[in-house]
Amino acid sequence: MPHLYITHPEVVIDPNVPTPRWGLNATGWARARAFAARLLLPDDAIFYASDEQKALDLAQALAGPLGTIIPDPQMGENDRSSTGYLPPDRFEAMVDRPFGDPQTGPDGWESALHAQQRIVTAVQRALATHPPDRQAVFVGHGCVGTLLKCHVGGRAIARHEDQRVRAAKGGGNIFAFELSPRRLLGDWQALEAFEIRSD
Repeated sequence: MPHLYITHPEVVIDPNVPTPRWGLNATGWARARAFAARLLLPDDAIFYASDEQKALDLAQALAGPLGTIIPDPQMGENDRSSTGYLPPDRFEAMVDRPFGDPQTGPDGWESALHAQQRIVTAVQRALATHPPDRQAVFVGHGCVGTLLKCHVGGRAIARHEDQRVRAAKGGGNIFAFELSPRRLLGDWQALEAFEIRSD
């Protein structure tokens, strides 16, 4: 059964609140609930989520009140706490840098290589004990999701692999994959465009 990686959609941006505590905004909640209403995920799916609020919000929208959600801080977004909140133009310029030089974290940010090793290890650890007859859904973030996608697909780390280049710019994107054997089953797609493949 293929695994899914889903990124949180649009969030409430508040410069006075640390970014890991940002939650979904009205658009993000609406997109999450609309995807859940399509009933693409089985009722017994297990959700492995970043412990950041925006990812937990998405996991709760998808899992429903009785679903299984397992938070893991190792699935969080790449660590950007050294700079704190950055205005959009400065933020985008900063995001380009770890993709351009994966071994180096700009201005104290976590490097892309370190973040990739962290998310791959977290996913492998989750799958090591995951029941094979249940859907595994990983809920997280665009940067580490892209780094996971690059690892699974055997692709070099590059900004053109990012969700906002290939799918919805506000987040809320998804790809399917396998780890044994390692196989990418499609690129980023917006939640609204995603369909479960039968092959």
